[in-house]
Amino acid sequence: MKQSIKRAAVLGSGVMGSGIAAHLANVGIPTIMLDIVPQELTKEEEQKGLTLEDPIVRNRMATQSKKALIKQNPSPITSKKSLDLIEVGNMEDDMEKLANVDWIIEVVVENLDVKRKVFASVEKYREEGTIVSSNTSGISVEDMAAGCSEDFRRHFLGTHFFNPPRYLKLLEVIPTKDTDPKVFEFMKKVGENVLGKGVVEAKDTPNFIANRIGTYGLLVTVKAMLKGGYTVGEVDSVTGPMIGRPKSATFRTLDVVGLDTFIHVAKNVHDQVEGAEKEVFDVPDFMKKMQEKGWLGAKRAQGFFLKKKGKDGSTIYELNPETLEYEDRKTLNTAATEMAKQEKGPRRKLKALVKSEGDRAGDLVWSVLKPVLIYSAELLGDIADDIVSIDQAMKWGFGWEIGPFETWDVIGLQQSVQRMQEEGERIPEWIQKMRKEGRESFYKQKNGIVYYYDQGEYKEQTFNKKEIHLQKLKDVNGVIKKNPGASLIDLGDDVLGLEFHSKSNAIGLDIIQMVHSALKEVQKNYKGLVIGNQGKHFSVGANLAMMLMEAQDDNIFELDMVIRQFQNMGMDIKYSDKPVVAAPFNMAVGGGAEVSLPAAAIQASPETYMGLVEFGVGLIPGGGGTKELYLKALRNLPEGVHFDLTKVANDVFEKIAMAKVSTSAVQARENGFLNNQDSISTNPDHLLYDAKEKVLALVKAGYRAPKREKIPVVGDAGYGAMLLGAKSLRFGGYASDHDVKIAEKLAYVLSGGRMKEGTMIDEQVMLDLEREAFLSLIQEPLTQARMQHMLVKGKPLRN
Repeated sequence: MKQSIKRAAVLGSGVMGSGIAAHLANVGIPTIMLDIVPQELTKEEEQKGLTLEDPIVRNRMATQSKKALIKQNPSPITSKKSLDLIEVGNMEDDMEKLANVDWIIEVVVENLDVKRKVFASVEKYREEGTIVSSNTSGISVEDMAAGCSEDFRRHFLGTHFFNPPRYLKLLEVIPTKDTDPKVFEFMKKVGENVLGKGVVEAKDTPNFIANRIGTYGLLVTVKAMLKGGYTVGEVDSVTGPMIGRPKSATFRTLDVVGLDTFIHVAKNVHDQVEGAEKEVFDVPDFMKKMQEKGWLGAKRAQGFFLKKKGKDGSTIYELNPETLEYEDRKTLNTAATEMAKQEKGPRRKLKALVKSEGDRAGDLVWSVLKPVLIYSAELLGDIADDIVSIDQAMKWGFGWEIGPFETWDVIGLQQSVQRMQEEGERIPEWIQKMRKEGRESFYKQKNGIVYYYDQGEYKEQTFNKKEIHLQKLKDVNGVIKKNPGASLIDLGDDVLGLEFHSKSNAIGLDIIQMVHSALKEVQKNYKGLVIGNQGKHFSVGANLAMMLMEAQDDNIFELDMVIRQFQNMGMDIKYSDKPVVAAPFNMAVGGGAEVSLPAAAIQASPETYMGLVEFGVGLIPGGGGTKELYLKALRNLPEGVHFDLTKVANDVFEKIAMAKVSTSAVQARENGFLNNQDSISTNPDHLLYDAKEKVLALVKAGYRAPKREKIPVVGDAGYGAMLLGAKSLRFGGYASDHDVKIAEKLAYVLSGGRMKEGTMIDEQVMLDLEREAFLSLIQEPLTQARMQHMLVKGKPLRN
């Protein structure tokens, strides 16, 4: 068996195959992507005089798929450099290259005979011990390998990625009866530690775990809509975040997935099951008619929803399933939905809805949840061995915040089962046994350990050792110190953690104060500090609403004080005697970036969207972001190489003036927000662990606080060069007068205040210039209008 995956091959370059190849390349694995040889020339190939024997023609399928990766949105690649790791070819001329890979992934058409032919060809070229897997979403993994050699079968299994592979966490791994257990364990570790996935072991059954339950759930929702007389929009208004599901809810999800894809997945189960289950997987006639009409969803710009442009902008309409006409979109507003909106968190919202019997929204939610809970319980043992695998598959594959058995715990096991029985439902025997035993829940937690119910007893849930769960740490050890914005938590190994928990993790005075407290605590009792959290985003920046309110009240003195404190916080982080490591993820913009940039090191999640975005609300970074990004750019330059200081300043000026935000941590590195001292965690669940290890590594290496820096500035000449670009945009109609005014302030800061090029200034001089520019801009009516628009509309205003 292979000891590591150094090189891989993907057979099949369709949307899924190319997406998997892209994800492998994103994590640094060189990958060969092969596809079939075309049987006909295109008109363009004919015009060029090419023949079917030319390599460019024979490799066309894979080549086109590779090129398409750049255009897809959301992007399957973390950087254009990922494409350099993807080699293309075809499955006739290049199969011998399989002898030099460690993992071969089959992603060809969902046809058993075709797959068997592919594997017969693979057998001729693969070396013994090379792992082979199929990304099938429905065909029996066992049947595919029938007739293959013993070594092939021992190293063969299913690896079902979810689309798009870069973004969806779930990886279902399906061993066969012949799969070597060591191969399964190895691939589980590869999935978690190399690919950054949440790995679930699934059984070789139709559609495995997530698609089986998810498709069932979507179909029972459609049928509940038809039976209850609800509309498409009404269903989506209560089957999304209100019950812990994605914003796309039910029908928007179907539009995104594609109705043709959904019907194919449903048919796969329908053709392999019997009785009542078969009836559920029979797609309603109106959906079949939609498919005939080509109303497949987002890829055809028409499905359950249709966007139409009008004089006042675009309007979204919903499909009437009875008439197949589009109507005004509706939402379900009842006493139950109003009550749920008052509750915090999806668990409390869900409970409020389910308890509202007789309410139109409450009844809909119950009619959707009830069959899914019973179905999940019926399938235990058939699709997975434990309830944890089912819950995790639905959370990681379908974006549910609460898995089926976790949902049961939320609404109350005893009460809900009683209600189901009163309504004539047949409850699985093992659930009835739980009730007779007096069990109140599927999960329990004690001393930070999670236990789950399994065959009459509670077993300890195991986690990857690299997962740190802040809530569990707090439940067991409490917090060292806390205020409304942040908490101090002992992460173990003499490392302190600073967790943000304000709304959207926006940075205000409470967080600034807690940073100072953390640094004092670290100085006395700890080896170092990790700044991180496990919210939706690391930080969306400073508290914009608070700053606007102070500006509108002319409290400039108070704003000046706040900005000074923010700047001092950054300097204290930077010059701490003990190392501080920032652990950003998802949105880390504005103040979130300004907290990260001065840290001794950054440990970023792969999906880190970092940028200084203040320009978009009529400001420039005021908390040290301009200075730190400029210094980071200077540090990133090769030592001993002559460089153009003006070019460096212009580059930083452009990033801030364009409010550039990275689309990944890799791009954050390319944009200059990360340098060689900084690292990226492959698995976001390992981020805090990796950040803690980074602190310990810095300590072991003899960390010393940096010396106070002098900054070389571009002076008058650089100021003019930066401003020229902004004025050119104004003359071309791409920038307003106010944009130019903001750009002037930014250029003034980066130039060091209009002095001689190459002058060395103290950091505090640039901080003072930042603060003065920020305060002058925030008093501008046009800036305040931009801030107000961002708070209300959530998008920039150009004025």
